[in-house]
Amino acid sequence: QVQLVDSGGGLVQAGGFLRLSCVASVSGFSINVMGWYRQAPGAQRELVATMSRGSETNYADSVKGRFTISRDNAKNTVYLQMNSLKPEDTAVYYCYARRFSRGYWGQGTQVTVSS
Repeated sequence: QVQLVDSGGGLVQAGGFLRLSCVASVSGFSINVMGWYRQAPGAQRELVATMSRGSETNYADSVKGRFTISRDNAKNTVYLQMNSLKPEDTAVYYCYARRFSRGYWGQGTQVTVSS
């Protein structure tokens, strides 16, 4: 079992930045994939960015060039640096981890971007 605690959301103006963090309850070295998904009101949950244990990254087209994912396995933590935020980035952001073929979710952190 893996517990994920995500944080760092908030209210920011368009063009601003935020940094999300997610800490896992197990060693980061044992987690295959860590990443972030988001869900806006009335929409399905969608991929934002993921990073494999081997540091391969995958980004949604809508965030490429603005968001950067990183992970520190020694700290069991994944980060999402979000720059040039837009109102359409407003959503609840969920940390995700896949370990031994099982997926786990954080509780979510709200990101609101005002125009």
